[in-house]
Amino acid sequence: QLFKKNDDIRDSGLTAPDDVVRVTGLAYGPDPAQALDIYYPAGADKALPAIISVHGGGFVYGDKERYQYYCMNLAQRGFAVVNFSYRLAPEHRFPAQLEDTNMVMRYISGRGSENAAGTALRMIDLNNLFMVGDSAGAMLASQYCAALGNPAYARTLGLDLPPVRIRACALNCGLYAFDPRKDRMMARCYFDGPAEDYTDRMDIGGSITKDYPPAFIMTSTGDFLQARAEPFAAILAREGAEYELHVYGDMKNRPGHVFHCNMKDPLAKRCNDDECAFFLRHTQR
Repeated sequence: QLFKKNDDIRDSGLTAPDDVVRVTGLAYGPDPAQALDIYYPAGADKALPAIISVHGGGFVYGDKERYQYYCMNLAQRGFAVVNFSYRLAPEHRFPAQLEDTNMVMRYISGRGSENAAGTALRMIDLNNLFMVGDSAGAMLASQYCAALGNPAYARTLGLDLPPVRIRACALNCGLYAFDPRKDRMMARCYFDGPAEDYTDRMDIGGSITKDYPPAFIMTSTGDFLQARAEPFAAILAREGAEYELHVYGDMKNRPGHVFHCNMKDPLAKRCNDDECAFFLRHTQR
């Protein structure tokens, strides 16, 4: 309820931009929550680098409607953007959210007759896929990227991965690694049993290899998860994976958790510009 109240204030007055094509409500699975939108710049006539957005919300909140303005703003920068909802805890516990992320990747890579998206799917350049996630979504995105580079970890998670490659990811204000001492509330609603039984499946740090996608790690001086960013970056450095660590704000200007989703904030624009520039540097020409 608190998340929704603050997000309603943040997004008040926003409308869909005229320069973005919106293809909405595409079912990627049988559950009503398993739906996605695809956005791309109006006038685009060829496949574009594509961003898959994994929303946050502590695994219990959020959907594609809440992230539509953020994702359409990314599309205005020249990307096709996949904005999806996933099943939420506690009704749907781990690993439902990871399974849904994988189903989205299978949906956009399948290009089969069952895909009714038509032109929208053809706007996605499968050779140039990128992933963003924030908060809990950053944890899901980081796990998924680790699984793509580590088949053993993918098997531990029970994921049958499609033949896709994430060229780079942006992980924003993320949880990254589960700590049973600090994350007891999350564990109660996310896991269907004692948290200790999930240690191997939640061990993202121990599953990262040099094949992890280049990562833009973002936090801010007012982010309550700021302390999680540097240790995760250190793991990437240890394994020889490419990364950049960015902390936005200072002691006078302390942007809060997931500030980059606020389309009225000039610092959010700067952050999103930086992340999209990072993606473009890793685009295959």
